[in-house]
Amino acid sequence: EEASLPDLDLDLLHDPEDELLCTNLMDLVQATLGKAPLGTKRCSRLLMPAQLLVQVRTELLRLACSEPCGLRGALLDLCVEHGKACHDVGHIAVDPTVVPTFQLTLVLRLDSRLWPKIQGLFTSGPAFTPLKLSTGFRVIKKKLYSSEQLLIEEC
Repeated sequence: EEASLPDLDLDLLHDPEDELLCTNLMDLVQATLGKAPLGTKRCSRLLMPAQLLVQVRTELLRLACSEPCGLRGALLDLCVEHGKACHDVGHIAVDPTVVPTFQLTLVLRLDSRLWPKIQGLFTSGPAFTPLKLSTGFRVIKKKLYSSEQLLIEEC
């Protein structure tokens, strides 16, 4: 019995090394978000809901599967969006020993129901506040070896 490509399980296309690497990457993402500088003098512990963690992990693995070095060739920029502003909260070279082949910009969103509570975060003064992220996010993929391809995924 023959199977066509659409019939094949996508699990056959995944790389076990990327799976482990992605688990470690998600730990690093959470640690980076745990000390995110969202204002000039303020830090906030940004909390990723479990559903968001699973969705981001799945999306990063999917975007990496077509790359020559897989996830190892990724540079990951973390951003947190609130309103019309987007704050850069970290940069991660997934495997610093590999020349990067693509760049992913992960744009996370604060839970919009929290906005009135956090407006003071973006003014001066020290503080440390835990904030929950929304389950919506955006990933922008840019191939570093090709000037033609830019992919934006909205989840």
